[in-house]
Amino acid sequence: MTMPYYVSPEQLMKDRSDYARKGIARGKPVVSLEYADGILFIADNPSTHLYKISEIYDRIAYAGVGKYSEFENLRIAGVQLADVRGYSYGREDVTAKSLANAYSQALSNIFTQEMKPYEIEILVAQVGDSGEDNELFHILYDGSVTDEEGVVAMGGESEALGARLRESYRPDMDLKTALQAGVGALAADNEAALEPARIEAATLDRTRKRRKFWRLDPERIASLLG
Repeated sequence: MTMPYYVSPEQLMKDRSDYARKGIARGKPVVSLEYADGILFIADNPSTHLYKISEIYDRIAYAGVGKYSEFENLRIAGVQLADVRGYSYGREDVTAKSLANAYSQALSNIFTQEMKPYEIEILVAQVGDSGEDNELFHILYDGSVTDEEGVVAMGGESEALGARLRESYRPDMDLKTALQAGVGALAADNEAALEPARIEAATLDRTRKRRKFWRLDPERIASLLG
């Protein structure tokens, strides 16, 4: 009688983690910085049609790195959940924390129960009425959630990228300075200058009416970068 092939749970989880990390590391990075008027998101994205940064709800944005089809599926599910909750209860009941919890549960279930884990990291952020009220939730492929502050870096060499960002980061930066700091860190990670056409950038700007999400076009990015 043939003995069934056995892999210990510890080894299985390690193999899945290694697989997911390798897939994420192949992707282009995304960074987020809190600045004086809100939260800025910047991505190295050669595509002009596939977005890594998107709006989820009035004050909430979503960013992802890794396999596009996988983080796009989660984005769509998040938009639907936010719409249903906002319609059924109230718009104030849609929060980044509740969405982050839902994403965490979904990714944890996929990581432990499915044959292949998702090769993604995501960020769910909500801008508050002041800088102290901002919320940034960094969610990993296995469902782990980290409540971040100031700076977040995902994908590629995220630890080195985050360290470079923190060297130049100040919470009172204006949009121009924050964009220059983020693009400079991404360019160093890329070992080449980033043209405005391949930079995807968006903000959650608390000074805007109701919908706080604002996507920066290449002309605006080029102007801010000088």
